[in-house]
Amino acid sequence: MQEPDLDLARILFEKLQQISSDGMGITRDTYGSGEQKAHDLIERLALEHGLEVELDDALNLYVTLPGRDRTAARVMTGSHLDSVSVGGNYDGAVGVVAGMSVLVGWRKTGFTPPADTTLMVIRAEESCWFPISYIGSKAAFGQLPKPALDVVRADTGRSLSDHLSDLGGHPERIAQRIAWLDPAKIACFIEVHIEQGPVLIEAGEPVGLVTGIRGSFRYRNAHAIGQYTHSGATPRRLRRDAVLGVARLVSAMSEEWARLEAEGNDLTVTFGRFETDPERADFSKVSGAVDFCIDVRSSDPNTLAEMECVLKNKISSIAAEQGIEFHLGVRTSSKPALMEKALRAAISTQAADLGFTPQEIPSGAGHDSSVFANEGVPTAMIFLRNANGSHNPDESIEFEDFVFASKVLARVCALPANEYSRNLGVDPL
Repeated sequence: MQEPDLDLARILFEKLQQISSDGMGITRDTYGSGEQKAHDLIERLALEHGLEVELDDALNLYVTLPGRDRTAARVMTGSHLDSVSVGGNYDGAVGVVAGMSVLVGWRKTGFTPPADTTLMVIRAEESCWFPISYIGSKAAFGQLPKPALDVVRADTGRSLSDHLSDLGGHPERIAQRIAWLDPAKIACFIEVHIEQGPVLIEAGEPVGLVTGIRGSFRYRNAHAIGQYTHSGATPRRLRRDAVLGVARLVSAMSEEWARLEAEGNDLTVTFGRFETDPERADFSKVSGAVDFCIDVRSSDPNTLAEMECVLKNKISSIAAEQGIEFHLGVRTSSKPALMEKALRAAISTQAADLGFTPQEIPSGAGHDSSVFANEGVPTAMIFLRNANGSHNPDESIEFEDFVFASKVLARVCALPANEYSRNLGVDPL
């Protein structure tokens, strides 16, 4: 039998909710007590069921069921367990619970997969705590830049290095970019995750198959500086209105988004924060300062590059016309990643055998899968519909959708090595 342990999955979701509750939603803070409790729960369970357990220098957790050929490239699945503050119980956790249900189900029935099959419980996917994308997965491949270890956590003001050391990690080895994972020794990586938008709900589809993950560039702490003056006494020609300047930037970027989208380009543009100083701004003042952020995403690197040029040009012209200054601050970014077509085909085949063909869908949100894909590992993602958005306490899944995704995951991971290799379009292992 190759069926996942679905009773275990129900229990795990309940326990994760219990240990992570913050009174409104759940909080599993990156390299803090919330994330650590969740990792400890999975590690204890893995050991109870006789699975192999390892930790890397960044404290990513690897849970492995040995395969018949331990020299073959390993099959990997997984996701993250950290969350945003006051978030939901399913973002990331769905992929971890699916992987555990597969491995424990196999263990209980005595099934041995063709190759080692490993669940990776990934650290630090959410960049709200430390403003760096994919800390855990980048560190696992030796790709985390050394300066990232000095970045401080948003709430504690303490460095990533300090938080890692507190929990027993090895920031000094991460700084040397010592890799734990070798892409050449990974047959594939499959991540099960909730969709973080409404597309599957709108379509009435229970699951989706991700075609690619959008990359991004972000300016999280941008500022516009003008001049505070009296609203009634200052004529338009003499104003240096920071609110008007940023509003013009928002409008201009939105127009460019519409233009590029009409031309068939994949793109999103978001100004997620737009704030005046509550102590200085007033109804009778021209505002002299605005804080804002901008998040631009696309599956096409050329589109990202074009939009960044547009952003800089618009800022330059608006600044000259309005007499204000723009300071974008630190830039962060992530690369777009395409999912492996042959692996997607293998997933579709197994899903069809269970009576359903997943809808193809791009991922607008970032995921650790993009790191695997950009390292050359054949990668795929299975999305579950989620009724109430993400990064909020109301994240919701239908357990029947989870059952379907977990069964598909089990079937693909259990494919014989030579058949699986043919699906990937490479020589048999």
